[in-house]
Amino acid sequence: MTTPDRTDAAAINIIKGSCTVKKTFAVAAVISALALSACNNSAREQAADNVEANAEAVADNFEAAADNANTTANETALENSADAARAIGENKAEDLRTNDADTNLSNGI
Repeated sequence: MTTPDRTDAAAINIIKGSCTVKKTFAVAAVISALALSACNNSAREQAADNVEANAEAVADNFEAAADNANTTANETALENSADAARAIGENKAEDLRTNDADTNLSNGI
């Protein structure tokens, strides 16, 4: 029986080290992919969602005021304001989703 010399031991350590690096890289890649998939909303999408939520809150306040209006004209005006607030919020949110906020250019340009 022969004993392995230093070059054999060094080769074995390199091979073992290479496998460890590959496993570590694979685990890091999987963790990174999971972290990215957990963030399904971009900052732009979150901002658009916030705009819509704020517009909806404003519209709800207009509708609550319309419920307490003392005349039909005031009630109609407040309901129209609620509809307008929702429409503006939806348009602004859509603009945030489709246009570059820094340049006001469409994403395709």
